[in-house]
Amino acid sequence: MQRRSLSSDRPTLFVAILLLVAGIAFVYSASAEFASIKLGASERLVVNHSIRVALSLAAMLLLSRMDYHVLVQLSRPILVLSLVLLLFVLVEGTQLKGAVRWLEIAGVSLQPSELAKFALLFHLSVRMSIVDVELWDWKRGFLPLVGWAVVVAVLVALQPNLSTAALISALALMLLFLGGARLPHVATVAVAGIGALAIYAVGAEYRMERLTSYFGRDGGESVESYQLQQALIGFARGGVLGVGPGQSRQRDLFLPESYGDFIAAVIGEEYGLLGMVGLLICYAVIVARGIIIARHAPDTLGYLLAWAISLVIGTYALVNIAVGCGLLPTTGIPLPLVSYGGSSIVVTAAALGILLNISRQRVGGDNHA
Repeated sequence: MQRRSLSSDRPTLFVAILLLVAGIAFVYSASAEFASIKLGASERLVVNHSIRVALSLAAMLLLSRMDYHVLVQLSRPILVLSLVLLLFVLVEGTQLKGAVRWLEIAGVSLQPSELAKFALLFHLSVRMSIVDVELWDWKRGFLPLVGWAVVVAVLVALQPNLSTAALISALALMLLFLGGARLPHVATVAVAGIGALAIYAVGAEYRMERLTSYFGRDGGESVESYQLQQALIGFARGGVLGVGPGQSRQRDLFLPESYGDFIAAVIGEEYGLLGMVGLLICYAVIVARGIIIARHAPDTLGYLLAWAISLVIGTYALVNIAVGCGLLPTTGIPLPLVSYGGSSIVVTAAALGILLNISRQRVGGDNHA
């Protein structure tokens, strides 16, 4: 009989806690000036963020003890709930910067797309673990699962949130391929999806501005160009060793979203190239350990769930940092476990709790390596 582990994967747990706790310091440094001027207290935002970190830690530790097989019964209700919230946000959502992506429920701000991305991938994992043979069938297996991804992506794109819709679609296709879908089927849907996204991307002025800004054809006068310029200035000032914790100048109302989507630029400024390398190593550890956990998962469901969680965290981290460095067009993608925001940090930590539970049940290997 093969040996099963009784404890969670320590490297994953350590790095997750490290990112959550370090994120408090990062958010405070990036938000202090803004909060002091706009909200009257430099600690206003970091206090809110700290509460969310505490909730995130509690969710992660709780779910690490809860058998992940409960998702077999809960995946569809959770996905349906996320779809209802995505529909509701289009009707009653809070508008911010031209987008309607947030719901205010009992005084709590919720971004349904953050729940929807994991809900979709978890449901696909459950379905593939049950009907993995039929996944080879275009009509009976593959298309019905793609249909769920299309519905989620369309609702997210209507907010509008094209970048998140595109990432959700790409992650869903990657997971379907890992689950056994045929490459020609995946490629066909991918090509069709890229075409649809391209048409949608040029259908609004602000999206065109982001594209022209990315290709350097706006003369550097757009908001997106300004944001990227300030981010690059932050990375440049940081150099190799950084200017030191709390010494960022770009966070002083120069860099928009300095504590949110562009927090990596503040980290790069204060902690330099070495700090950014350390940050990338942390995400690499989570992804690498997630793949190891997937390989030793006790069943197909655990294998697919571990891959899904690893793909989301790794992809979102790479995209966020790439945007800050000007390698990708400006998006609204948060830095996992670090950026200010309740929905993203809590849902991501909860997903890591599921990954840790899979590691507790994995077969063979050394769980503490």
